[in-house]
Amino acid sequence: MNLAGLITVARGLAPADLIIKNSRVINVFNGEIERGDVAIYQGYIAGIGEYSDATNVIDAKGGYLAPGLIDGHVHPESSYLSPGQYARAVVPKGTTAIITDLHEVTNVGGLPGMRYYMEAARKTPLDVFFMAPSCVPCSPLETSGAELTAKDLKKAMRWNSVIGLGEMMNFPGIIFGDEDILAKVSSAHEMGGRVDGHAPGLSGKDLQGYLAAGIYSDHECVHLAEARGKLARGMYIMIREGSSEKNLEDLLSLVTDKTYPRCLLVVDDRTCLDIQSDGDMDAVVRKAIQLGLDEVRAVQLATINPALYFGLKRRGAVAPGYIADLLLIEDLKDFRAAKVFKGGKLVAEEGKPLFSARESYPEYIAHTLNVKPFDISSLAVPSKLDPFPVIEVIPGQIVTGQSNESLHTKDGSFVSDISRDILKIVVVERHKGTGNIGVAFIKGFGLKRGAIGSTVAHDSHNIVVVGASDRDIYAAVQEIIRLEGGLVVTSDSKVIESLALPIAGLLSPQPLEEAAAKLDKLQKAAAELGCSLPSPFATLSFMALPVIPSLKLTDRGLVDVNKFEFVDIGR
Repeated sequence: MNLAGLITVARGLAPADLIIKNSRVINVFNGEIERGDVAIYQGYIAGIGEYSDATNVIDAKGGYLAPGLIDGHVHPESSYLSPGQYARAVVPKGTTAIITDLHEVTNVGGLPGMRYYMEAARKTPLDVFFMAPSCVPCSPLETSGAELTAKDLKKAMRWNSVIGLGEMMNFPGIIFGDEDILAKVSSAHEMGGRVDGHAPGLSGKDLQGYLAAGIYSDHECVHLAEARGKLARGMYIMIREGSSEKNLEDLLSLVTDKTYPRCLLVVDDRTCLDIQSDGDMDAVVRKAIQLGLDEVRAVQLATINPALYFGLKRRGAVAPGYIADLLLIEDLKDFRAAKVFKGGKLVAEEGKPLFSARESYPEYIAHTLNVKPFDISSLAVPSKLDPFPVIEVIPGQIVTGQSNESLHTKDGSFVSDISRDILKIVVVERHKGTGNIGVAFIKGFGLKRGAIGSTVAHDSHNIVVVGASDRDIYAAVQEIIRLEGGLVVTSDSKVIESLALPIAGLLSPQPLEEAAAKLDKLQKAAAELGCSLPSPFATLSFMALPVIPSLKLTDRGLVDVNKFEFVDIGR
């Protein structure tokens, strides 16, 4: 950075590299919109006002100039895209920086998996800031591909671009004083990093015990009262709107003139198809505006607020000395980026990237499936427990309910009952060849026949399949193994559609356009089999997550998350 040169340009004594003239600048500091020209020099904003001397000039024609959007909590792996293709997806939508703990790829591949993504991300025009993943595995109730100790995390937190400790999901470990868990948090504090939280439903003195550890954000609020209570005790509330987690409408009234500095908009998890068709952070901002939030306030929650919370210097505003990550928007209420500038360079226009993504991936992250062979009889559930605790999908949420049902039986085993939308769900361990297979039942997918399956199954990413018959479930598992990971739809024991995810069983090396088209076909195939969910694979990915209430399935069995223990189903 040529500081003297920047100052000279700001004072109008030397030409800028670029001037964006006739713009309406969104000022995130005072909440106003002001007209002016924006002068840019060597990737930084020099000044705002009347500027005319520049090597290049772009006429904004009265369009709105906003800071680049910052996603304060996202798992890019949930897009199913490689790092380069993920950048091609989100940057044209206006996202110029993200904060991620790479929790998914690290649960599969450990620190080498995290390193793979970090190295690949540096080659893109998307700034990626990392939080060391705190819970690998997320709980002792499942089998993960890796395990990170406090010592491992301390090593990771020394890496460039690692700015803190990712979401601490093991809130029982915090509350009950688990030494290793507390050592992880202490290490982050010693190194001056943020510690992100993850505490669904936590309240009262248990919440205060959690906060006493210095954990000051949460993205898991579902109800307004919960969000208000957490904010009142000092938490930053990340209001989430992803593919299967829809919390914005319920929580938006939390944002007031008094509370807005403690609120952020985040995506958390969004598929490549949803990014391509609906948007990324821009879609969250757009929806917030449509729900009645002031336009500038919505921008603040997606720019300056995350920049301040995470200590990202010179980011999140259109102001002198700030990095020239900018969006040109023609209609503020519609909020779609006509042009995206990264460090003062035009990198996307009219929703299209102006950069390519040439990348490869190492062998150690390419062959991650190690499934002990089994036959279809291993999927049986003896008809011993009546009534049976059934997982209930809650549309638009990743929390689940529970109902106790008398199940249909056949040959001494419980079976799916499509007339009541009760389907079998299976989780097959795929990292260490243990032979673990968890089996239970679930309501809410709506399949009338066939099965859908995936290796994207938060957080340990074992194979998860929901189906109307054991034959189709078994066929889905076998195809996933053959693909070395992926998404699959089967019917009549045949593969109908699939998307291979050979990178850690999570990511596709295919171009964004091809991966999104494949996912569209998969979702349509699932709908043809009767599935009623708009993002069935995104929903499926959370049914094996034993830190989100109330009933989930892992490779080790059915979990009562509220009690943090297994349910004995007599299997």
